[in-house]
Amino acid sequence: MAILELKNVSKSFGDTPVLKNINLSVEDGEFVAILGFSGTGKTTLMSLLAGLETPDQGQALHKGKPIAAPDPSRALIFQSYALMPWLTAASNVGLAVNAVHGGRSRADRAALVDKYLAMVGLSHARDRRPSELSGGMRQRVSVARALAMEPEVLLMDEPLSALDALTRANLADEIERIWEAQRRTVVMITNDVDEAVLLADRVLVLNPDGTMGPDVAITLQRPRDRTSLNDNAVFKALRAQITGYLMDVGIRSKSAATHSLPNVVPLHALPSAYADAAVSTTEDRYLQFSQLHKVYPTPKGPLTVVRDFNLTMKKGEFVSVIGHSGCGKSTVLTMAAGLNPISQGAIILDGRHVQGADPERAVVFQSPNLMPWLTAKENVAIGVDRVYPKATQAERQEVVEYYLERVGLADAMDKSAASLSNGMRQRVGIARAFALSPKLLLLDEPFGMLDSLTRWELQEVLMEVWSQTRVTAICITHDVDEAILLSDRVVMMTNGPEATIGKIVEVPLPRPRTRKALLEHPDYYHYRAEVLEFLEEYEHGAHKTKDAA
Repeated sequence: MAILELKNVSKSFGDTPVLKNINLSVEDGEFVAILGFSGTGKTTLMSLLAGLETPDQGQALHKGKPIAAPDPSRALIFQSYALMPWLTAASNVGLAVNAVHGGRSRADRAALVDKYLAMVGLSHARDRRPSELSGGMRQRVSVARALAMEPEVLLMDEPLSALDALTRANLADEIERIWEAQRRTVVMITNDVDEAVLLADRVLVLNPDGTMGPDVAITLQRPRDRTSLNDNAVFKALRAQITGYLMDVGIRSKSAATHSLPNVVPLHALPSAYADAAVSTTEDRYLQFSQLHKVYPTPKGPLTVVRDFNLTMKKGEFVSVIGHSGCGKSTVLTMAAGLNPISQGAIILDGRHVQGADPERAVVFQSPNLMPWLTAKENVAIGVDRVYPKATQAERQEVVEYYLERVGLADAMDKSAASLSNGMRQRVGIARAFALSPKLLLLDEPFGMLDSLTRWELQEVLMEVWSQTRVTAICITHDVDEAILLSDRVVMMTNGPEATIGKIVEVPLPRPRTRKALLEHPDYYHYRAEVLEFLEEYEHGAHKTKDAA
């Protein structure tokens, strides 16, 4: 018998339909993951199962009875931690234990708190407050709190999306281990295909129109090791099947091109005679990092964050830099942008030393830093007006509209930045960077604040615009698939301090690239394995430095 059911459920808010005729059946002890793009109704579906919302049509059932209100037998873990900041980890868990198991003795309740803190590996942190815990540890407290209620069903609404990639992977492994030990029924909303396939017995997809898509059985044996799965044929097939479906239904909402790029010259373009003379000598050494060091003064003496970073890039090459948190990736990028002084060594772009910030080096940060009171068009125009001083107003406007159209914002150019979603704001940031016609494009984890499926969409946008400009580009990322998808080479950094280049992987996969096509390419998983093995070797600071390969 199914423990949870949705039967012909529809839900609207006002005149906006969110879910349409949803049918779902979850068996006792089953782990079900639900995927979908932002706005597809995933959280609404979870709220129906939790009893926070009721259907407009159809039935939501728990053990055959209508779900009319929240109940401790269905514990909910949110994306945000929702912990009481003035209470310790143990006291936060104790709140739930006391509310649900108030009839038990004080000793029994204390034992429950200790049991579930130990289960999530936080016995040592039981007396710490949330402000003293990392993001991953705070989410572990949330998991312990939900488990300590001893519910029949555990509902998780994107519980890992606010975490960095390494913490997210470690906590996903922890969730699988706990589920194996407890065998509670779990329904988890996620935006990460790999996470869904790694954890679930079944993966369901919500379509953008609010209908239910495919229901995919995950036949991989447990326990599942994420590194060894890279060579598993079943994993590859499942990953390609789900990814292909999501790409087909969620991406490709592009408007027809109406703007063309005018023939205007940016301020930082070199005179043609100089450029012609320099081609033969600088094309293969267009960007050079030479014996680059970054040293910060500290009360205990100088701290070398980056040591002897050496890299040469061809004009038009796309390189990604990857490594664990704190390895100096962003430090290298900010030095290349001229935003961070070089302690030792040099960065040479097109034959000239990098000194200070300049529009010839455009940067896209994790947060696009737009003027919220200006429209998308006005935000892009700020840089264009400076870079094209000799162009007419009409020509500058055409540059602005051309790149906003390329990133899929043809219908949102005149909307204020404050009214745009995070993904749309980042599109404006990408358009602004390309509109500067830079010699070097620097991307500092540009999609790091976005959910996985929105990242896919913007990676496609970035690749499409880059393929038209072929600007020399460096992307800082923690996402292995993103690095391989975008790059001609992946540069891997050792752990800091004194971080340097540990290994470089060439990625000679054909362009133009799409995620779907790469998943089907026979060499894709080989390159992925090389990067994953390097990151695993350096996980948790196992190594400090290693000579560049």
